[in-house]
Amino acid sequence: MAAGKLMRALQYHSSGGGIVGVKHVEVPIPCPGKGEMLLKVEATSLNPVDANTHKLKLLLRPFFSRNTLIPATDVAGEVVEVGPNVRNFKAGDKVVSVLGFFTGGGLAEYCIATEISTVHRPPQLSPAEAAALPVAGLTALLTLTDKFAGIKLDGTGPKKNILITAASGGVGHYAVQLAKLGNTHVTATCGARNLEFVENLGADEVLDYKTPEGRALKSPSGKKYDVVIHCSRVAFPWSVFEPNLSENGKVIDITAGNIRAVWTIFVLKVTFSKKKLVPLLLIPKGDDLKRLVQLSEEGKVKTTLDSVHPFSKGEVAWSKLLDGHATGKVVVEQ
Repeated sequence: MAAGKLMRALQYHSSGGGIVGVKHVEVPIPCPGKGEMLLKVEATSLNPVDANTHKLKLLLRPFFSRNTLIPATDVAGEVVEVGPNVRNFKAGDKVVSVLGFFTGGGLAEYCIATEISTVHRPPQLSPAEAAALPVAGLTALLTLTDKFAGIKLDGTGPKKNILITAASGGVGHYAVQLAKLGNTHVTATCGARNLEFVENLGADEVLDYKTPEGRALKSPSGKKYDVVIHCSRVAFPWSVFEPNLSENGKVIDITAGNIRAVWTIFVLKVTFSKKKLVPLLLIPKGDDLKRLVQLSEEGKVKTTLDSVHPFSKGEVAWSKLLDGHATGKVVVEQ
């Protein structure tokens, strides 16, 4: 691609919310380096971490030499150009990719993706569906499997009782579907308007988070939770979680980082508690993204799109993200 050619982009330029948080700009099209590819973006999905990361970048801007402050990490698109040492992709390939949290770049006509965090996109997945998967889907996948909840997605393994908070959101709606692939009983919380939606995702019990039972996180059938996947932005005190946990129950908090959570983790460690609060730090891996795309291709995981916005109205999508009440995913299409 010709050097110096410009592209449209949305640039994060203030810590304010809504449409004042981003603005439309024209910036040079980036060039791929070693192990990188230039993608023509077809769709971009937004995640709360995009806003949080770029607020941090705004504060640290003087220390970043390559800081364009273009938000978003989840993209679906077409490979335009490959850099040196890229072996598994070529121009014209349709792909889905998760970009670096601190490099971002998804809210633009073109972006730079690394080969190791990019997978081929099957024709069954639309650009919007594919772009919705990476951060939210990978977060749900990681919390439920392997070293965290330890659920086997082939349905084997011991029965586990799971609680998923904010189950109608981006991470939550994937977490319910993935959990039900395993041998689980799923209790979920959401707003009253989404009770039927979450039931249709497969949850066994659904609580309105505004009711006394919902605020207390109590299972209607009296079950104690082996694992809680805490997706809600509400920072529940440990005293709410603890009586609802089984003897060795754990809370996996995808939003951990507040002082209360850090203190709770410390106290539980020094008191040798069998019940644990575990913070999640997502490190996206290409193999995990490939697994997630395959599950979606097979129809085992379906994406719900809260809203799809044209790029020209990308600031409206950004405002919707910050509002925090989306059902499923917010997507921007080119």
